[in-house]
Amino acid sequence: MPSTSEPRLIPYITQRKGEEAAPDNLMICLHVSGPRLYYRDEDPRDRPVRDVLWARCGFNPADRHGMPTGEPQWKLMHPYRQMMTMRTLRCQVCAGPARTPLGFIFLAGPKDEDPTQSTICTNQPPVCPKHARAAAALCPHLEKNPLVLLARSAPLHGVHGVVYGLNTDNEVHVVAQPDYPLPFGHPDIPTLLASQLIRRLSSFQAMNLDELQRELSAAA
Repeated sequence: MPSTSEPRLIPYITQRKGEEAAPDNLMICLHVSGPRLYYRDEDPRDRPVRDVLWARCGFNPADRHGMPTGEPQWKLMHPYRQMMTMRTLRCQVCAGPARTPLGFIFLAGPKDEDPTQSTICTNQPPVCPKHARAAAALCPHLEKNPLVLLARSAPLHGVHGVVYGLNTDNEVHVVAQPDYPLPFGHPDIPTLLASQLIRRLSSFQAMNLDELQRELSAAA
């Protein structure tokens, strides 16, 4: 029987209590290509992917395994940890390598996506084989019965975030909160504050968790 002192499994990308958004110190300046959103005290770490400005968020101390500490805020993904795991294709639960012999495992809610589509965009970083079932059990959105998308190709597509502009008093304010991702190259990207990195899945197989296990076992 496992010890009751063992920490419960919490996905690496889950935001924790105490990891709050940084103070808003945004400004918009004219760039050679047009208006552009900046932090007043910006440094290169604020633009980690294709020069897009990223939402700042605090970091709690890590435990001895390098995992975040603090009470989980289950409905929130830490914007920087989501970006890091998605950019490097690492497991959203353990932050370890997510590649399998058959590609990458992405999970979606059972009613979220049409698996007959040729491409699907996702904000959910992949999972490793060890933690596919754990992710399904931990995320209420997946209803313990996720759609599994085993993808051989998952290129970066764009970002999800908030678009800013200037009001009549020349003050920075929110002008749009798209409920869909903006692809890289979209005209609103220069004044967008990103919070999620998006990949486009193509050349994928749709299946359930049991079918995934059989496919991985056969390929081992």
